[in-house]
Amino acid sequence: MLVACLDLEGVLTPEIWIQFAAATGIEELRLTTRDVPDYDQLMRRRLRILEEHHLGLPDIQKVIAGIAPLPGALDMIDWIRERWQLLILSDTFYEFASPLMKQLNWPTLLCHSLKSDESGRVIDYLLRQKEGKRRCVEAMHLLNFQVIAVGDSYNDTAMLTAADVGILFRPPQHVAVEFPQFAVTTDYEELKAAMLRAEQKIVNKAGN
Repeated sequence: MLVACLDLEGVLTPEIWIQFAAATGIEELRLTTRDVPDYDQLMRRRLRILEEHHLGLPDIQKVIAGIAPLPGALDMIDWIRERWQLLILSDTFYEFASPLMKQLNWPTLLCHSLKSDESGRVIDYLLRQKEGKRRCVEAMHLLNFQVIAVGDSYNDTAMLTAADVGILFRPPQHVAVEFPQFAVTTDYEELKAAMLRAEQKIVNKAGN
């Protein structure tokens, strides 16, 4: 059995923090895991900026309410579901994701949580599990699933490495250069073709 593990932001939806940066005019919030490899460092910086500008969870959720998935994302999800199992593995937060998951017909999402106070001030972030994307792929292997993983950023590379086949989707050039072992795709048709090739590679390997 085969399961497809996809990142969310950058693969199926726009980057939430980039959208929030555009809405608030705070350029430093445009930094994402495409730019900063250390996720904790990135999140601590984000929390500091929110505190400095007196912005809270309701302010972010208001922006998210106006975000739509990337064009073709729902069709891509439907195409995958017709063929394999699907998991969305993301470093976003459940407090962010519901409006986007609704538009994508509620695929299974494994991500993190935010801690906020009664006023909506974001106090901290809570990891579901450290290195959760990689560990989820490893857990799928323990259940005798083969895994095709798709991501776009530094925080996806451990997941792609752990998978039977890893594929980059619209990565920044520096990520593609640093991780040349992964095929690079630039649109959903290319991604479909790469996933079908990956499936055949896995089948051929299993047959040997």
